Amino acid sequence: MTTTATAPKQTMAFQAEVAQLLKLVTHSLYSNPEIFLRELVSNASDACDKLRFESLNNAALLESDPELKVRISFDKDAKTLSITDNGIGLSEQEAIDNLGTIAKSGTRDFMASLSGDQKNDAQLIGQFGVGFYSGFIVADRITVESRRAGLAPEQGVRWSSEGTGEFEVAQIERADRGTRITLHLKDDAQDYLNAYKLKGVINKYSDHISLPILMEKEEWKDGELISSTDPEGGRQPGGMVKTGEWETVNQAAALWTRAKKDITPEQYDEFYKQISYDQNAPLASTHNRVEGSTEYTQLLFIPSKAPMDMFNRDKAAGVKLYVKRVFIMDDAQALMPVYLRFVKGVVDSADLPLNVSRELLQESRAVKAIREGCTKRVLGMIEDLAANDADKFATFQTEFGAVLKEGLGEDFANRDRIAKLLRFASSTTDTTTVSFADYKARMKDGQDAIYYITADTLAAAKSSPQLEIFRKKGIEVLLMADRVDEWALNYLHEFDGTPLQSVAKGAVDLGKLQDEDEKKAAELAQTEFKPTLDKLKDALKDKASDVRATSRLVDSPACLVVQDGDMSTQLARMLKQAGQAVPEVKPILEINAEHPLVKKLVESSNFDDLAHIIFDQALLAEGGMPADPAAYVKRVNALLV
Repeated sequence: MTTTATAPKQTMAFQAEVAQLLKLVTHSLYSNPEIFLRELVSNASDACDKLRFESLNNAALLESDPELKVRISFDKDAKTLSITDNGIGLSEQEAIDNLGTIAKSGTRDFMASLSGDQKNDAQLIGQFGVGFYSGFIVADRITVESRRAGLAPEQGVRWSSEGTGEFEVAQIERADRGTRITLHLKDDAQDYLNAYKLKGVINKYSDHISLPILMEKEEWKDGELISSTDPEGGRQPGGMVKTGEWETVNQAAALWTRAKKDITPEQYDEFYKQISYDQNAPLASTHNRVEGSTEYTQLLFIPSKAPMDMFNRDKAAGVKLYVKRVFIMDDAQALMPVYLRFVKGVVDSADLPLNVSRELLQESRAVKAIREGCTKRVLGMIEDLAANDADKFATFQTEFGAVLKEGLGEDFANRDRIAKLLRFASSTTDTTTVSFADYKARMKDGQDAIYYITADTLAAAKSSPQLEIFRKKGIEVLLMADRVDEWALNYLHEFDGTPLQSVAKGAVDLGKLQDEDEKKAAELAQTEFKPTLDKLKDALKDKASDVRATSRLVDSPACLVVQDGDMSTQLARMLKQAGQAVPEVKPILEINAEHPLVKKLVESSNFDDLAHIIFDQALLAEGGMPADPAAYVKRVNALLV
């Protein structure tokens, strides 16, 4: 096919961030250069998917070429490799917008994510939507010729660049719809002018693409006789020559539509890597065809590593949605609950309409059934890891345990299943491997609650004064240091009939675990210490909602607690850091009447200063910060002097 320019070419500068990106691609990301073909074939497939989708409402866009496909060809003499599709194509303005600029957030995230590990960095190309530019890993010039479906032949466009600071655009006449990308290969990339090499890369990365990927057939041709008059004189070297016929070099069948018995674990892993831009194999996968009132196929994966933006709940996430093998959308959030946003995969529905939109997805009964089915499958995968593969389950907990806890507040129907999958550290172990069931099996005789504490860090939880009486009596306490813990535990009040109790909320009540002498001593301290407590309440009226004597402390002079049902000071701090409005939280100061510092307080002439110091130290012990650090330092220095 020949093309002719119909208007003068324009020279334009790349967006500044794209120029940075191109410099990075051409100079740094060379450890796995073959990923350029994966990216360009994937883009070609996407272009065909977009045309197929738009043609549902406008069949004329298919013109006279309804069979969508991708062609790959090379020219050894010209040292070029071409990827051609007959998909949606580009208009001139789209070529300028899409190939000369890129969403800033994507580029910035990409730049910020580079680790110096070139293999990892190369995988990030596709993850941030800059796959086209990966062509410059192997090419010193790229030419793109395209025409958008529905436009006249004379409205084609040619875009070209050497990957430096600028690109050229010209209007051309192009009879065929779609896009042809021609890579002018660098000297060190000539091995891609080889059909065997190209087929190997396609089979590795793009075998699952449902469109046929075509390459021209080759056959061996013996070399010419060196001398036509001397048959024994030998021949020139032979070689592979193109036959003019095209053959499909991929399976050309979506992986999830094939029978499980025909798919190897390696093929599942490669498919996962292709859709997730992850270089690591997944922790687990599930492939099922669901039949009944709602019919669909699901192929779902749990990654082995969390993405950097895992806790950005506003980021689009979700599985890919197909309807009758027609691609509909990426990140179909309605098909998976938010707390399972780490799951990758594909859902192919037989019941949804082809023109389904994100808005319709929210209202569809079929989508609700698919969502419930996918949720149960994912929880089943996690349960299987917990039961049968301790190492992989430990990896899952490290990477995704915190986000799974969000399900306690978001998925009432599966709350009990989620609770059984959670793991924590405890006051008797340094590893985060303790389940609620493990804890309950170790409860002391007479213990009627599962005790836990939340804190900013595991170290802060482990050294909290609130644990002193529990350590003294050998009572295990679960330590929770994830940011989501306190919010999530608001939705879980018991486990298997046993109530959960925060040791930092309400008055300590160990019930049958506390003997009568201890109870009497606590009541006596509250009575005899009342004048001092009243004086403390007055001195700290702006900081504490109440002051009371306690039996929970052994070595510390004081600690802070809140009433049952109130927001903890830790959660209040976290919300403030997130910029959210938080009602004023005044904690209760609990005093250890037997502590030497508290006894000194009773006789001190600097009662108010010492009272404030005790309060601020209790705040520091739980990871907080005094409202006026300078005043705290001044009071401590005055006492030291």
